[in-house]
Amino acid sequence: MNLPSAPSIVIMGCFDTKAAVFSRLREQILATGENVFCINAGIMGSTDIFPVDLEADQVAAYGGRALQELRSKKDRGLALEVMGEGLRKILSSYSRQNKLKGVIAMGGGGGTFLALSGMQGLPLGLPKLCISTLATKDVSSLVGLKDIVLIPSVVDVAELNSIIVPIIDQAAAAIMAMARVKVTQMKQAKGVIAISMFGNTTDCVNECTRILQEKGFEVMAFHANGLGGKAMEALINEGVFDGVLDLTTTELADELCGGILSAGPERLNAAVEMNLPLVLAPGCLDMVNFGTQSSVPEPYKDRLFYQWAPDVTLMRTNEAENMAMAKQIANKLNKSQDKSKITVITPLNGFSQLDAPGNIFFDKKCTVAFEDTLSRQLNPEITTSLIAANINDQAFARAAVELLLGILERVKP
Repeated sequence: MNLPSAPSIVIMGCFDTKAAVFSRLREQILATGENVFCINAGIMGSTDIFPVDLEADQVAAYGGRALQELRSKKDRGLALEVMGEGLRKILSSYSRQNKLKGVIAMGGGGGTFLALSGMQGLPLGLPKLCISTLATKDVSSLVGLKDIVLIPSVVDVAELNSIIVPIIDQAAAAIMAMARVKVTQMKQAKGVIAISMFGNTTDCVNECTRILQEKGFEVMAFHANGLGGKAMEALINEGVFDGVLDLTTTELADELCGGILSAGPERLNAAVEMNLPLVLAPGCLDMVNFGTQSSVPEPYKDRLFYQWAPDVTLMRTNEAENMAMAKQIANKLNKSQDKSKITVITPLNGFSQLDAPGNIFFDKKCTVAFEDTLSRQLNPEITTSLIAANINDQAFARAAVELLLGILERVKP
């Protein structure tokens, strides 16, 4: 496989059909004095308009197939899958060898799939940009958890015209500016703590963050909106954190009831599998997220709701659902190899802002149903703590932080 001779901006795409627009992009980046490395992912041919540094046959080989095989099969889906995998492996290799300053691509549906697939192997912080006809569509499944910048092409990415040219030029300027930003080194911290939050647990998380920062820890908060939970789980698996304050486990409620902010069935697994110090709370398990009122599934029409925003309808969970979530949490935590590193802390005066005494979702029966089920199902080797407070009270936040700090102190090398 050819390597960039020096750290470069990689341009990748289908040069067999879109050579003119890629030539313009290449010229704009070269004009800044930066190195450029061009990768062709178009299986039907190449271009002689500009030099190509890595051709499609090598990309296909890294994807596990021969280029001629992809051509003869005439299976577009297979070709995109193979070439996307090849790009991912190649870019990942370049990144590990410090040969990348940034990656930029362009394309329609197929080109966007290739670009975003290829960028999945790149680390957070490395500039990634794609001009796409799909930029205004929901491509979250392709972007995944990566920090990829999407720019709408407005017109098709085909030939040069008065609309696409300034977009290409601006994108070239953007990737160059991103590549030249020096990474700011954070002050050395005692450790890095992940914390989950929601609008309804903001006061709690803010107080926990303040205390931890005062004690010298770096805190990374993740919004429990499905994607945030997935991002936190992924970074836990990557070894980014020294401890986890999982105070907003609301994504479990959406997974259970078919809400719009589920993080999937793998939520809560990473900290247990990585054997990290973990303090967990049932934050916002009192609510399930739906869209507009009209989007609420028919079986739930008679439940208690709160309109958080015109497009966000919150449904109060009931006793049976709280019992089910308590059992699920216990089953996940019971798998821990070192149960002394885990504490479950329960706020007896409500799991959210809306679940505070006197507020619309406050329901002591649901809290009791959760806690009773948890106490029966949870392995007794796992510590539990009951706090006579709402989750957003300062007393609860301080207790949660103290518990985590106690675990960290006990297990430090």
